[in-house]
Amino acid sequence: MEAILRRDTDPQELNILLFDHASAMPSWLDFDRLAAFLHESLKPWNDTLQDIGRGLEYALSSGPERGGFVALGMVGHEVVGAVVVLRTGMGGYVPRHLLLFVAVAPAFRGQGIGERLLRRAVDACEGDVALHVEYDNPARRLYERVGFRSDYAEMRYKR
Repeated sequence: MEAILRRDTDPQELNILLFDHASAMPSWLDFDRLAAFLHESLKPWNDTLQDIGRGLEYALSSGPERGGFVALGMVGHEVVGAVVVLRTGMGGYVPRHLLLFVAVAPAFRGQGIGERLLRRAVDACEGDVALHVEYDNPARRLYERVGFRSDYAEMRYKR
């Protein structure tokens, strides 16, 4: 059987579902399957499956000082893209929202799915939105098209 390299999807077929609790996920999708989709679709800029799981738990938590939402792109019962947004609980210098993961399945890239998901997620946010992207990640062009700009260089002290 030949591998599918690209699936052309009619943009009208794309359904976008926003949910902010795991209980609101489609019945055919579970937490582990969503985490695995993100892990595979974010390569080579992916985090560990464990870190992706922690990010999803944070986004879909109703606890104090936590929360966010997922914008899920689907064609039928197939996940083709997802955006995970965290609420920071802050504002001003630290934006109110952080785009944690933006992923489109490799077979569906180049069809505008990532842009539609990203625009829908940003529209659902009140206040500023930040994201981290590596300089050599080609997704930077998508973020710039949507309106993101690089105001700061992030620096980290790693232990």
